[in-house]
Amino acid sequence: MNTSIRRTLKTAAAASLTAGLLAAGAAAASAHVTVDPSATAEGGFTKLTFSVPNESETAKTNRLEVKLPTDNPLTSVSVKPMDGWKAQVVTTTLPKPVEIAGATVTKAPTSVIWTADAAHQIGQNEFQTFTLSVGRLPAAGTTLMLPAAQGYTDGTTVNWADAAEGGHDHSSSTSSASPSAAVSSAAAASAPAEVEEHHPAPSFVVTAAESAEGSASATPDVAPAGSASEGTDSNGGQAVGWIGLVAGLLGLAAGATALARTRAVKK
Repeated sequence: MNTSIRRTLKTAAAASLTAGLLAAGAAAASAHVTVDPSATAEGGFTKLTFSVPNESETAKTNRLEVKLPTDNPLTSVSVKPMDGWKAQVVTTTLPKPVEIAGATVTKAPTSVIWTADAAHQIGQNEFQTFTLSVGRLPAAGTTLMLPAAQGYTDGTTVNWADAAEGGHDHSSSTSSASPSAAVSSAAAASAPAEVEEHHPAPSFVVTAAESAEGSASATPDVAPAGSASEGTDSNGGQAVGWIGLVAGLLGLAAGATALARTRAVKK
């Protein structure tokens, strides 16, 4: 009897451990550079909040570059100041002129670069948010891709530039593997050869303008800093928490079922 009970307890413990690992894996897999727009309606301004987690176990994040679209240029770009981070808005000549509201635009901001001092770099198990106010947004249905290059203190750069689906281009500005790739290299040996690491670019889709009040602002967004990103972080944390809770309950149910069967056999 004692042996059967021990086996039952081991089974329940193993099920709970597996469930916990799956929940942890889900949390790790969600650690990407993302963007959260405060508004998405065409013709308006929006506040873009980029969430940047540090994924390296040995280096800190000390640089971020976000590339802005050139086919649908954002002619107004301003940066929210951050302690310990220097921001630079880079304006260049567009590949070809673009007509915006009846005017021909030949130059526009094409990237924003943030660089940290030594005291404000993003360390292990940390993240930082970077905020821009941009406008005007292009026509509804346009997907704005905002590729990001995340620089580390060991010289590596992770390019978050893949499309949401399809082509994966995980190039790095150095020959060293990216921090994310290094973490997953041990698992790659046992994974199918065709599975590749995906670095999706931050992006969002422009929506149609609303006629009612409260639609996209015709002036630059001045919502309280962090309001949009905090909601996103909270929702993500709640989702992972629910996954862990459900997985734990499944493990306990498996253990209880095994124990009941053991007692039934004994009778």
